[in-house]
Amino acid sequence: MKRKVIRGFFLAVILGPFCSPAVSGLSLEDIIGREKTAALLAGEKLVLSQFNESQPRLIPQHRSLLTLVDTIRHDLEPSVMVETLLVYKKPENAKKDAWSDEEAARLYNGILALSTLAGLQYYSASRGAMRTFYETSSVIDGQSTKRPIPDPVFTRPPVRLTIQARQKDLTFGDNIYQYDYYSEPGAFIFIQQNLTSLSYGIIPAIGKNKLQSVAAVIDAGDYLLVYIASMSKAASIPGMKERIGNSFANRSEALFNWFSNQADKALKK
Repeated sequence: MKRKVIRGFFLAVILGPFCSPAVSGLSLEDIIGREKTAALLAGEKLVLSQFNESQPRLIPQHRSLLTLVDTIRHDLEPSVMVETLLVYKKPENAKKDAWSDEEAARLYNGILALSTLAGLQYYSASRGAMRTFYETSSVIDGQSTKRPIPDPVFTRPPVRLTIQARQKDLTFGDNIYQYDYYSEPGAFIFIQQNLTSLSYGIIPAIGKNKLQSVAAVIDAGDYLLVYIASMSKAASIPGMKERIGNSFANRSEALFNWFSNQADKALKK
Protein backbone atom coordinates (compact mmCIF):
# COMPACT_ATOMS: atom_id res chain seq x y z
CA MET A 1 0.00 0.00 0.00
CA LYS A 2 2.80 2.40 0.88
CA ARG A 3 4.43 1.88 -2.49
CA LYS A 4 1.15 2.72 -4.27
CA VAL A 5 0.75 5.94 -2.31
CA ILE A 6 4.31 6.98 -3.14
CA ARG A 7 3.88 6.13 -6.82
CA GLY A 8 0.56 7.96 -6.98
CA PHE A 9 2.23 11.06 -5.54
CA PHE A 10 5.13 10.65 -7.96
CA LEU A 11 2.74 10.41 -10.90
CA ALA A 12 0.84 13.53 -9.83
CA VAL A 13 4.09 15.50 -9.55
CA ILE A 14 5.45 14.32 -12.89
CA LEU A 15 2.24 14.87 -14.84
CA GLY A 16 1.30 18.01 -12.92
CA PRO A 17 -1.25 19.80 -15.10
CA PHE A 18 -0.38 17.24 -17.80
CA CYS A 19 1.34 19.74 -19.98
CA SER A 20 4.42 17.93 -21.28
CA PRO A 21 5.77 19.21 -24.60
CA ALA A 22 3.26 18.85 -27.42
CA VAL A 23 3.96 16.19 -30.01
CA SER A 24 2.21 18.23 -32.71
CA GLY A 25 4.41 18.43 -35.77
CA LEU A 26 6.18 15.14 -35.11
CA SER A 27 5.99 12.33 -37.64
CA LEU A 28 5.30 8.64 -37.06
CA GLU A 29 9.03 7.93 -37.41
CA ASP A 30 9.80 10.48 -34.70
CA ILE A 31 7.46 8.70 -32.29
CA ILE A 32 7.86 4.99 -33.07
CA GLY A 33 10.89 4.70 -35.35
CA ARG A 34 11.37 3.75 -38.99
CA GLU A 35 10.77 -0.01 -38.72
CA LYS A 36 7.42 0.17 -36.94
CA THR A 37 6.30 3.04 -39.18
CA ALA A 38 7.06 1.02 -42.31
CA ALA A 39 5.14 -1.97 -40.93
CA LEU A 40 2.07 0.09 -40.03
CA LEU A 41 1.99 1.93 -43.36
CA ALA A 42 2.25 -1.43 -45.12
CA GLY A 43 -1.03 -2.38 -43.47
CA GLU A 44 0.30 -4.47 -40.57
CA LYS A 45 -1.27 -4.46 -37.11
CA LEU A 46 1.43 -4.71 -34.49
CA VAL A 47 0.36 -6.88 -31.54
CA LEU A 48 2.55 -8.29 -28.78
CA SER A 49 1.40 -10.50 -25.87
CA GLN A 50 3.57 -11.10 -22.82
CA PHE A 51 3.02 -13.37 -19.83
CA ASN A 52 4.76 -12.89 -16.48
CA GLU A 53 6.89 -10.13 -18.03
CA SER A 54 5.54 -6.67 -18.68
CA GLN A 55 8.27 -4.64 -20.34
CA PRO A 56 6.50 -2.64 -23.08
CA ARG A 57 7.97 -3.18 -26.53
CA LEU A 58 5.62 -1.27 -28.82
CA ILE A 59 5.04 1.87 -26.75
CA PRO A 60 5.54 5.22 -28.56
CA GLN A 61 8.18 7.63 -27.32
CA HIS A 62 5.78 9.98 -25.57
CA ARG A 63 6.75 11.16 -22.10
CA SER A 64 3.33 11.25 -20.45
CA LEU A 65 2.32 7.87 -21.89
CA LEU A 66 5.60 6.28 -20.80
CA THR A 67 5.12 7.61 -17.27
CA LEU A 68 1.54 6.35 -16.99
CA VAL A 69 2.32 2.88 -18.31
CA ASP A 70 5.41 2.55 -16.13
CA THR A 71 3.47 3.53 -13.00
CA ILE A 72 0.63 1.10 -13.69
CA ARG A 73 3.05 -1.67 -14.54
CA HIS A 74 4.94 -1.38 -11.27
CA ASP A 75 1.82 -1.01 -9.12
CA LEU A 76 -0.17 -3.77 -10.79
CA GLU A 77 2.66 -6.24 -11.51
CA PRO A 78 0.59 -7.80 -14.32
CA SER A 79 0.80 -11.44 -15.32
CA VAL A 80 -0.66 -10.57 -18.75
CA MET A 81 0.23 -7.60 -20.94
CA VAL A 82 -1.00 -7.14 -24.50
CA GLU A 83 0.17 -4.19 -26.59
CA THR A 84 -1.40 -3.11 -29.86
CA LEU A 85 -0.10 -0.40 -32.17
CA LEU A 86 -2.21 0.84 -35.08
CA VAL A 87 -2.46 3.87 -37.32
CA TYR A 88 -5.42 5.89 -38.58
CA LYS A 89 -5.01 7.97 -41.72
CA LYS A 90 -6.68 11.35 -41.43
CA PRO A 91 -9.37 12.31 -43.97
CA GLU A 92 -8.30 14.56 -46.81
CA ASN A 93 -10.05 17.63 -45.38
CA ALA A 94 -8.54 17.26 -41.89
CA LYS A 95 -5.69 19.48 -40.71
CA LYS A 96 -2.42 17.64 -41.30
CA ASP A 97 0.16 19.58 -39.31
CA ALA A 98 -1.83 19.34 -36.04
CA TRP A 99 -5.47 18.93 -35.20
CA SER A 100 -7.42 22.15 -34.77
CA ASP A 101 -9.15 23.10 -31.52
CA GLU A 102 -12.50 22.16 -33.06
CA GLU A 103 -11.20 18.80 -34.29
CA ALA A 104 -9.64 18.08 -30.90
CA ALA A 105 -12.92 18.79 -29.09
CA ARG A 106 -14.96 16.63 -31.48
CA LEU A 107 -12.44 13.79 -31.27
CA TYR A 108 -12.31 13.99 -27.47
CA ASN A 109 -16.10 13.91 -27.21
CA GLY A 110 -16.14 10.94 -29.56
CA ILE A 111 -13.80 9.03 -27.24
CA LEU A 112 -15.99 10.00 -24.27
CA ALA A 113 -19.10 8.62 -25.96
CA LEU A 114 -19.02 5.27 -24.16
CA SER A 115 -22.66 4.58 -25.01
CA THR A 116 -21.58 4.05 -28.63
CA LEU A 117 -19.62 0.96 -27.56
CA ALA A 118 -22.89 -0.95 -27.13
CA GLY A 119 -23.19 -3.60 -29.83
CA LEU A 120 -19.53 -3.41 -30.87
CA GLN A 121 -18.36 -6.67 -32.46
CA TYR A 122 -15.00 -8.43 -32.10
CA TYR A 123 -13.52 -11.69 -33.29
CA SER A 124 -13.61 -14.39 -30.60
CA ALA A 125 -10.63 -16.69 -31.04
CA SER A 126 -12.13 -19.33 -28.74
CA ARG A 127 -15.37 -19.46 -30.74
CA GLY A 128 -13.87 -18.79 -34.16
CA ALA A 129 -16.61 -16.25 -34.93
CA MET A 130 -17.64 -12.64 -34.46
CA ARG A 131 -19.11 -11.87 -31.05
CA THR A 132 -20.61 -8.86 -29.31
CA PHE A 133 -18.08 -7.02 -27.14
CA TYR A 134 -20.35 -4.89 -24.96
CA GLU A 135 -24.05 -5.69 -24.97
CA THR A 136 -24.73 -2.47 -23.05
CA SER A 137 -22.50 0.49 -22.15
CA SER A 138 -23.36 3.70 -20.35
CA VAL A 139 -21.77 6.39 -18.21
CA ILE A 140 -23.24 6.28 -14.68
CA ASP A 141 -23.60 8.73 -11.81
CA GLY A 142 -21.71 6.48 -9.37
CA GLN A 143 -20.79 2.94 -8.43
CA SER A 144 -23.45 2.62 -5.73
CA THR A 145 -26.45 4.05 -7.61
CA LYS A 146 -25.43 2.95 -11.13
CA ARG A 147 -27.90 5.35 -12.74
CA PRO A 148 -27.11 5.95 -16.44
CA ILE A 149 -26.38 9.52 -17.49
CA PRO A 150 -25.67 11.05 -20.93
CA ASP A 151 -22.17 10.85 -22.37
CA PRO A 152 -20.21 13.97 -21.32
CA VAL A 153 -19.68 16.68 -23.94
CA PHE A 154 -17.08 19.46 -23.77
CA THR A 155 -16.34 22.49 -25.92
CA ARG A 156 -12.71 22.19 -24.84
CA PRO A 157 -11.07 18.97 -23.58
CA PRO A 158 -10.32 19.20 -19.84
CA VAL A 159 -6.80 18.37 -18.72
CA ARG A 160 -8.08 15.55 -16.48
CA LEU A 161 -11.46 13.84 -16.20
CA THR A 162 -12.69 10.78 -14.28
CA ILE A 163 -15.98 9.06 -15.01
CA GLN A 164 -17.53 5.70 -14.20
CA ALA A 165 -19.36 3.39 -16.56
CA ARG A 166 -21.47 0.27 -16.40
CA GLN A 167 -20.72 -2.14 -19.21
CA LYS A 168 -22.17 -5.58 -19.83
CA ASP A 169 -19.51 -7.70 -21.47
CA LEU A 170 -20.73 -11.02 -22.87
CA THR A 171 -17.43 -12.61 -21.82
CA PHE A 172 -16.74 -11.00 -18.43
CA GLY A 173 -20.29 -10.08 -17.37
CA ASP A 174 -21.95 -6.91 -16.08
CA ASN A 175 -19.32 -4.70 -14.43
CA ILE A 176 -18.42 -1.20 -13.29
CA TYR A 177 -15.32 0.52 -14.66
CA GLN A 178 -13.52 3.76 -13.98
CA TYR A 179 -12.21 5.79 -16.91
CA ASP A 180 -9.49 8.40 -16.39
CA TYR A 181 -8.97 10.77 -19.32
CA TYR A 182 -5.93 12.96 -19.86
CA SER A 183 -5.50 15.54 -22.59
CA GLU A 184 -2.60 17.65 -23.77
CA PRO A 185 -1.65 19.32 -27.05
CA GLY A 186 -1.47 16.61 -29.67
CA ALA A 187 -2.50 13.66 -27.49
CA PHE A 188 -5.36 12.05 -25.60
CA ILE A 189 -4.80 9.19 -23.17
CA PHE A 190 -7.42 7.27 -21.22
CA ILE A 191 -7.22 4.43 -18.72
CA GLN A 192 -9.93 1.87 -18.02
CA GLN A 193 -9.85 0.12 -14.63
CA ASN A 194 -12.30 -2.52 -13.36
CA LEU A 195 -14.02 -1.60 -10.08
CA THR A 196 -15.72 -5.01 -9.87
CA SER A 197 -14.32 -8.52 -10.26
CA LEU A 198 -14.46 -10.08 -13.71
CA SER A 199 -15.48 -13.69 -14.30
CA TYR A 200 -14.96 -15.92 -17.33
CA GLY A 201 -18.33 -17.65 -17.26
CA ILE A 202 -18.52 -19.02 -13.71
CA ILE A 203 -14.75 -18.95 -13.26
CA PRO A 204 -13.17 -15.96 -11.45
CA ALA A 205 -10.72 -14.43 -13.92
CA ILE A 206 -9.59 -10.97 -12.78
CA GLY A 207 -10.07 -9.43 -9.33
CA LYS A 208 -11.31 -5.88 -8.90
CA ASN A 209 -8.75 -3.20 -9.74
CA LYS A 210 -6.59 -5.88 -11.37
CA LEU A 211 -7.24 -4.83 -14.96
CA GLN A 212 -5.99 -1.58 -16.42
CA SER A 213 -6.08 -0.76 -20.10
CA VAL A 214 -4.28 2.32 -21.40
CA ALA A 215 -5.24 3.79 -24.78
CA ALA A 216 -3.39 6.71 -26.36
CA VAL A 217 -4.23 8.74 -29.46
CA ILE A 218 -1.26 10.77 -30.67
CA ASP A 219 -1.40 13.34 -33.48
CA ALA A 220 1.30 12.61 -36.08
CA GLY A 221 0.79 14.79 -39.14
CA ASP A 222 -1.21 12.87 -41.75
CA TYR A 223 -1.97 10.14 -39.20
CA LEU A 224 -3.25 9.44 -35.72
CA LEU A 225 -1.18 6.85 -33.89
CA VAL A 226 -3.22 4.59 -31.61
CA TYR A 227 -1.53 2.58 -28.84
CA ILE A 228 -3.41 0.22 -26.50
CA ALA A 229 -1.83 -1.66 -23.60
CA SER A 230 -4.05 -4.01 -21.58
CA MET A 231 -2.50 -5.22 -18.32
CA SER A 232 -4.04 -7.59 -15.80
CA LYS A 233 -3.26 -9.76 -12.81
CA ALA A 234 -5.06 -12.88 -14.02
CA ALA A 235 -6.22 -15.80 -11.88
CA SER A 236 -3.68 -18.62 -11.53
CA ILE A 237 -5.77 -21.16 -13.46
CA PRO A 238 -4.14 -23.24 -16.23
CA GLY A 239 -4.74 -21.61 -19.58
CA MET A 240 -6.48 -18.52 -18.13
CA LYS A 241 -3.67 -16.06 -18.90
CA GLU A 242 -3.52 -17.22 -22.51
CA ARG A 243 -7.30 -16.94 -22.92
CA ILE A 244 -7.26 -13.44 -21.49
CA GLY A 245 -4.30 -12.47 -23.68
CA ASN A 246 -6.07 -13.61 -26.85
CA SER A 247 -9.22 -11.79 -25.77
CA PHE A 248 -7.30 -8.55 -25.12
CA ALA A 249 -5.64 -8.68 -28.56
CA ASN A 250 -8.92 -9.19 -30.43
CA ARG A 251 -10.74 -6.58 -28.36
CA SER A 252 -8.02 -4.00 -29.00
CA GLU A 253 -8.64 -4.35 -32.72
CA ALA A 254 -12.39 -3.92 -32.13
CA LEU A 255 -11.71 -0.78 -30.07
CA PHE A 256 -9.56 0.58 -32.88
CA ASN A 257 -12.40 0.02 -35.35
CA TRP A 258 -14.72 1.86 -32.95
CA PHE A 259 -12.20 4.69 -32.60
CA SER A 260 -11.80 4.93 -36.40
CA ASN A 261 -15.54 5.38 -36.75
CA GLN A 262 -15.52 8.10 -34.05
CA ALA A 263 -12.54 9.80 -35.72
CA ASP A 264 -14.30 9.75 -39.10
CA LYS A 265 -17.23 11.61 -37.52
CA ALA A 266 -14.92 14.11 -35.81
CA LEU A 267 -12.54 14.86 -38.66
CA LYS A 268 -14.71 14.63 -41.77
CA LYS A 269 -16.63 17.79 -40.99
